[in-house]
Amino acid sequence: MLEEVERWLSTRSWSANDRPLHQILAAKQRTGQTVSVVLPALNEEATVGDIVAVIRHDLMRQVPLVDELVVVDSGSTDRTFEVAAAAGARVVHRDGILPRLPAVPGKGEVLWRSLLATRGDIVCFVDADLRDFSSDFVSGIVGPLLTEPDVDLVKAMYDRPLSGAAGQGGRVTELMARPLLNMHWPQLAGFVQPLGGEYAARRSLLEQLPFPVGYGVELGMLVDALHLSGLDALAQVDVGVRKHRHQDGQALGRMAAAIYRTAQLRLARGHMIRPSLTQFERGEDGFEPRTYSVDTEERPPMVEIAEYQARKAA
Repeated sequence: MLEEVERWLSTRSWSANDRPLHQILAAKQRTGQTVSVVLPALNEEATVGDIVAVIRHDLMRQVPLVDELVVVDSGSTDRTFEVAAAAGARVVHRDGILPRLPAVPGKGEVLWRSLLATRGDIVCFVDADLRDFSSDFVSGIVGPLLTEPDVDLVKAMYDRPLSGAAGQGGRVTELMARPLLNMHWPQLAGFVQPLGGEYAARRSLLEQLPFPVGYGVELGMLVDALHLSGLDALAQVDVGVRKHRHQDGQALGRMAAAIYRTAQLRLARGHMIRPSLTQFERGEDGFEPRTYSVDTEERPPMVEIAEYQARKAA
């Protein structure tokens, strides 16, 4: 491992227990910074309500850490919208944010648009499919941004069990993202969960980053933040165990293709010969091909959007 990464691991990797809540709150009051939490959600009625309820109880009612809690629904066909609203979140539909630009499917699209639907100086993203959710996921990754002025982005790290086996989750991370980072961006080799959906960052950084519209958003954001802010502005915090719904193997293949595409764009800003992925499923007549397009679109830095510029000037 690079000596720089070893040094980074010793100075920029923390545990959620390293910063007691009273210390984080004191820093928030001293600096006057505001915190927005965003949950991107698509058909998550089974879990989104519990996550919202925990954040509201622990970090809005008991202590005033979170100023704004927003669920961005990206077109759910179940009761995600109603459940999240009933639990106390402000729920907005993806298509209602920046309506002059037709929305495209993808998690990155939702995260990008959420910058225009929130106002916090610090924006914390949390996936809406987590089970047994703890508010440490939020306070743990927001804490360094309030207490360390030279930190711009903090990712959560955690164990990811799969079918009861510890450490076996994160298959796309181990098979695609980690090899890519180690080979091409070795400064980022110390991140335990580079693709994790729980991270917080300063708005001043997020608004300058392009957002891949799909599954490549986490890798793209990490690489771009490295180039924009430098390694010492990035950090990670151990928040324990992450339990969530796991994708099947073919869905993971599509995720991996999107992540590879995101990496390729950042390596060469070139073009794929064939931006699609063919997979196979057994049918009545043998294996049948299924071809899916790979996410290739990226949204520009939000600071370039006229509506966002107008809001900042207001």
